[in-house]
Amino acid sequence: MADARDTRFMQVALELAQAAADIGEAPIGAVLVDPETDEVVAQAHNRPIGLHDPTGHAEIIAMREAAAKRGNYRLTGLELFVTLEPCTMCAGAISHARIGRLVYGAPDVKGGAVDHGVKFFDQPTCHWRPEVTGGVLAEDSAHKLRSFFQARRKKTAPGS
Repeated sequence: MADARDTRFMQVALELAQAAADIGEAPIGAVLVDPETDEVVAQAHNRPIGLHDPTGHAEIIAMREAAAKRGNYRLTGLELFVTLEPCTMCAGAISHARIGRLVYGAPDVKGGAVDHGVKFFDQPTCHWRPEVTGGVLAEDSAHKLRSFFQARRKKTAPGS
């Protein structure tokens, strides 16, 4: 269940999503938080285009940064706040990192893998399942994504 704390960290993720949109990347932001101290351990936004890296999703970049800071690929107990329901790749990385809790904003019916698609954490082959809270500032996250892609479609429409 979302609370004021969840909303506060999702707001940070939304600011990161806007930073991604500002440079032409899909507006998705992620924040990793230590729940014991409320310290932001790492944060990132989508950058696959700029990094020339198909794994350049906000979640992956934030987890890499946190793992480097901690000197350990296990991020046990940390909370991940992300503006969009993670894809299969990111859900797998979340499981491997042993993230304690995942909080996401907008659901992703087409590409999500937590509550949609493969439902990665429900699979018997999934070795670690975080606690999941979905829908935190979902409309804000969805609006940011819709606006971004509508603007891109207008730019690439014939005759524009």
